[in-house]
Amino acid sequence: MKVLLIGSGGREHALAWKLKQSPLLTELFAAPGNPGIGECATLLSLNTDDHAAVLSFCREADIDLVVVGPEAPLVAGLADALRAGGIATFGPSAAAAQLEGSKGFTKDLCARYDIPTGAYERFNNAPKAKAYIRQQGAPIVVKADGLAAGKGVTVAMTVEEALAAVDDCFEGAFGAAGAEVVVEAFLDGEEASFFCLSDGKTALALATAQDHKRVGDGDTGPNTGGMGAYSPAPVMTPDMVERTMKEIIEPTIRGMAESGYPFTGVLFAGLMITARGPELIEYNVRFGDPECQVLMMRLQSDLLPLLNAAATGTLDRVSAEWSDDAALTVVLASKGYPGAYDKNTPIRALPDPQNGAKVFHAGTALKDGQLVATGGRVLNVTARGASVGEAQARAYALVDAVEWDNGFCRRDIGWRAVERERG
Repeated sequence: MKVLLIGSGGREHALAWKLKQSPLLTELFAAPGNPGIGECATLLSLNTDDHAAVLSFCREADIDLVVVGPEAPLVAGLADALRAGGIATFGPSAAAAQLEGSKGFTKDLCARYDIPTGAYERFNNAPKAKAYIRQQGAPIVVKADGLAAGKGVTVAMTVEEALAAVDDCFEGAFGAAGAEVVVEAFLDGEEASFFCLSDGKTALALATAQDHKRVGDGDTGPNTGGMGAYSPAPVMTPDMVERTMKEIIEPTIRGMAESGYPFTGVLFAGLMITARGPELIEYNVRFGDPECQVLMMRLQSDLLPLLNAAATGTLDRVSAEWSDDAALTVVLASKGYPGAYDKNTPIRALPDPQNGAKVFHAGTALKDGQLVATGGRVLNVTARGASVGEAQARAYALVDAVEWDNGFCRRDIGWRAVERERG
């Protein structure tokens, strides 16, 4: 099969690395890709915002399957344009991508189909949102309704912090994403990420993970796109997985189909495991980043037929096998992230890991033959081990072999699971 992968981050490098291992793959293209993806795929200078150009390339190159990595092209309707042109595409329609593109849309769906989630209200102006916050008190959660690159959510521990978050949204800190806000109840418990594939009718459970959103050790400092992750999530016991499928995933798949926008692609459920059981915090309509990196490290099945089955409505004919090993990834970021940071700083050397370890490129480029850091999150140093503790030790040994003066990372990724293992 000939495959086109859309995207340029660490998630897409992990997908490219795994797709490259498929005996079914004849050729892999990526647009725009990055230097790491370039080791697995032919990179294209294709403007992925130009849907007609992407479709034209797919026809010329006889592409059998397009895999869309990030959320923005999905929300913009790339999958719709490709499917309308007869190209099998992994990823939801623009209408179904509202599950990530609009927090309010998702909360309304949960209310309609009795999916457990925090109580909420939607607001399109600041005074009403602030009045509701003062009435409810803190802790409380304020979310920009639209796509804000993982940064539009404030878990406010004081009323003042919540009011400031409302001002941020309506004063343009998140652009158009903040034109409407969702204010919702604070859920107390342990967070987990749950992934499953859907072809619009069937749901196939994949695996669980936990990520670390805050920039500093001990889960301190501002939220980021993610500073590291590990899989599986110990809190997601077989019983909790079964409840998540029955109470959250299956009603969502059914509800989306009944509403006229069946969901195809990967559903990434951000969960809070509370005293009542699993509750939905939010949905994403693509693989997590950096969760995808640890999932691909543990997946024993061929990825290509799984994605193709989701794209072609044949998910009931496939299954996914997983390694019992744990996997852990550490994000190396540019100093200053998630604030301002220097770009094009040189990365002098990367380790060449073997046996269940890999350095995935997230925000890198080649300038005059030199690998440089171009993004906030730059490298995902990933390793497998018999336990989370072992995977953690292997990952940090690799981190210490990276020669990049402008990089930093958290030194405690996986701490909850490691503490659990120590008993």
